[in-house]
Amino acid sequence: MTKELKNLIAGKWVGSEKTFEKRSPFNGEVVATVHEATQEMVDEAVTKGREVSIGARANEWGNMPLKQRLAIIHDFSDRLLKRVDDLVEADVADTGRSYWQACNFDGARAANLFRAYADLAVSLENRSKTFQGEMGFQGLWYTTRRPKGVIAAICPWNVPLLMASMKVAPGLVMGNSVVLKPSEETPSSATVLAEVIAESDIPDSAFSLVHGFGVGSAGAFLTANPKVDAITFTGETGTGTAIMKVAADGMRGVSLELGGKNASLVFEDADMDKVVEGTTRSAFFNCGQICFCTERAYVHRSRYDEFLERMTEVANNIVIGDKNHDGFNIGPLVSHGHRDKVKELLDTVKEDGGEFVAGGGIPEFGDERDNGAFIQPSIAVGLPEDARFVKNEAFGPVLHVAPFDTEEEAIALANDTVYGLGTCIWTENISRAHRVAPRIRVGHAWVNSWQIRDLLSPLSGAGASGLGEEGGKLSLEFVSQPQTVTVRIFGED
Repeated sequence: MTKELKNLIAGKWVGSEKTFEKRSPFNGEVVATVHEATQEMVDEAVTKGREVSIGARANEWGNMPLKQRLAIIHDFSDRLLKRVDDLVEADVADTGRSYWQACNFDGARAANLFRAYADLAVSLENRSKTFQGEMGFQGLWYTTRRPKGVIAAICPWNVPLLMASMKVAPGLVMGNSVVLKPSEETPSSATVLAEVIAESDIPDSAFSLVHGFGVGSAGAFLTANPKVDAITFTGETGTGTAIMKVAADGMRGVSLELGGKNASLVFEDADMDKVVEGTTRSAFFNCGQICFCTERAYVHRSRYDEFLERMTEVANNIVIGDKNHDGFNIGPLVSHGHRDKVKELLDTVKEDGGEFVAGGGIPEFGDERDNGAFIQPSIAVGLPEDARFVKNEAFGPVLHVAPFDTEEEAIALANDTVYGLGTCIWTENISRAHRVAPRIRVGHAWVNSWQIRDLLSPLSGAGASGLGEEGGKLSLEFVSQPQTVTVRIFGED
């Protein structure tokens, strides 16, 4: 049965005359009919959200005592955990990923973020200082953090539930209202999230869900609304650039986590078992649809043949398209449109002088999966550094492999990109690891690992990979406004 997904506008489920179909990337079947939000719906969500965060009704949420607000968040988190099976089912239907992956890396992990951010907010400390001015008067200043107002949370399709939680949780915890715009490719888990919020004690106007697209649709309506006080976006660099330009009107804050063309460096002393296990995940996990995924591997020439042989065997034997497989596997890309973009980039490999040692095309199954958006895990070699496959983000299960001879050369190769999101450094030499990591222009460097990550740790990017910082305390600070109160201390009369 096809689901019907509506917009939640300040506590009311609202349909639209304009709808679109969400199709499964696994087999092409329609999984949901989605109601596209109108500009009037978006504007109402923002207007009512501002009232309860920093407006006339702020006592209902933004000015509520922190302890009381966090108790509501804790209760909501418990309610959300009870719907974990529904959240997992929604993400599996939208993305085509396996149940194993959705259960272990999304599901409860995402639901627990609300409690984690609530607990973290308790530890935020105000600063204070007594001082004496030049004219002899004495004073005291102290700081507080107030809600910013309305936070526009625009989420990607690759890990939809987790990314929505990472944006909605800090916004609500700090007393803001949040308007969530999920990707049109993955509207289902956001709808389950909205259902639980609607049933909780979170005020109706403190959260709204709007479905739709970017240009000329909900995304553009939301970011252009002058009553939106801050925008947090994760997605493609071009879209992030457009959002940043719109946000300049009104000097509104932006936090942008964008694309990457991440490199792994494999040095001659690396433990190859660890390297292969880690690179298998970093290149192919979630079908390569993670912003931190490795798309370039530079390997010391003395270990190049060994690395290439082992990774080629891995790529040629990865389980593809089995939702019930208990362990590492890959599903389809999120849509046929995205698969076409990845395939187009794969097609440039031979044109630019390279070759595939694994993959390079679209798999054939002989069943319903042939209607899906699958692509083969692919490894390319022999390309010059200015090749399109080397320079452009694929956001798919792809890997370019090339040798290097010196540490300086490896660093230069890793940094030869407009992006700067993540890197992996594989070496048993701890001095080398600490020497190389700070020289790679990225927001996150892993040593002998990949995506071993505390979700409350800082997250940032350099260059075309983003602007601003998120994660833990940084997210709470982004969605709140610091205020300094200064009091003059008078002497006795």
